[in-house]
Amino acid sequence: MLVEKGKTSKWLSEQVGKDPATVSKWCTNGAQPTLATMMKIAQLLECNLDDLVRFEALASNEE
Repeated sequence: MLVEKGKTSKWLSEQVGKDPATVSKWCTNGAQPTLATMMKIAQLLECNLDDLVRFEALASNEE
């Protein structure tokens, strides 16, 4: 979503007040932000929460 919106992980880290390494882990799915942070990210990127979550990836991992 960051690429689609023309934003960088550095920009996002500044907006949410988190270390760039933390945001990098979110982007590579090494860690997940809290729901409150996800809601803030959705607002910042002007998208829906479900745009930030790849449900199809979750479904394929469960099989």
